[in-house]
Amino acid sequence: MQVSIRELKAHLSKYISQAQAGQGFEITSHRKVVARVIGVPTASDSGVARLLACGAATWTGGKPAGASLCLSAKGTAVSQMVMEDRG
Repeated sequence: MQVSIRELKAHLSKYISQAQAGQGFEITSHRKVVARVIGVPTASDSGVARLLACGAATWTGGKPAGASLCLSAKGTAVSQMVMEDRG
């Protein structure tokens, strides 16, 4: 849907409500598209919420278990490399 700037200014609340409902529109000036307006999804529409809702993921409510990642003290320390680069 295309809306002129004048029409948008005259009925701003109507078009904002439509954007919140998920209907995007384009704003025109002299019959040329100058902007697109889309609504911002609510927090409940997050990717994780969608995965949980469709059953693609599960969560028991606890904290996620960390990866068993062990860093070794081999090699040069990053702070030492920075000091060497600075000269």
